[in-house]
Amino acid sequence: MNPRAEVCIHPTAIVETDHIGAGTRIWAFAHVMAGARIGRDCNLCDQAYIEGGAIIGDGVVVKNRALIYDGVTIEDGAFIGPAVVFTNDKSPRSRHLEEARERYEAPEHWLETTRVGRGAAIGAGAVIVCGITIGSHATIGAGAVLTRDAEPHGLYVGNPAVRIGYVCCCGRRLSAAMVCTDCGRQYEPDETGALREEVHSHDAAGVV
Repeated sequence: MNPRAEVCIHPTAIVETDHIGAGTRIWAFAHVMAGARIGRDCNLCDQAYIEGGAIIGDGVVVKNRALIYDGVTIEDGAFIGPAVVFTNDKSPRSRHLEEARERYEAPEHWLETTRVGRGAAIGAGAVIVCGITIGSHATIGAGAVLTRDAEPHGLYVGNPAVRIGYVCCCGRRLSAAMVCTDCGRQYEPDETGALREEVHSHDAAGVV
């Protein structure tokens, strides 16, 4: 069976990998290099670039002109906004520079990995410095420069980005009482201080 039979690829896209899940759509002028792995039901918009070695889970949305390089793993259901830039080298030099050539002979000498947790969202134009983890359902604001780990459900803005609050798994900002006024979910810190959702019935008005 043709591994691309259930994948929609625009005729102008350059797709050099067969590791693409069913239901995924890749749009105009996107470039997915050999070695990249793309899950099911993803949407890769115009001019997105996915380097070999990048791993994208199921149900991920990658908007226009996002740059996802080797060493980046994006878990299921994440959102990568337009013109988001990931990095993978904290001390970059041209690999052709004589003084740096030896370091670039093996990836383990320079490549640093980044992980984006399930359901996280990264706003337009954000820059993600390598070697960090973005927790599940975190939100990185538009134009932010993230230089350190982002905790689950954290809301980060600025350069360098700092946490200014928390967000619900639905994407809305939580109140000071850790309640989502949009969907009614409530959260509390666990024994490590990380947020977890309280188990209860809720409705869109937040009435339990």
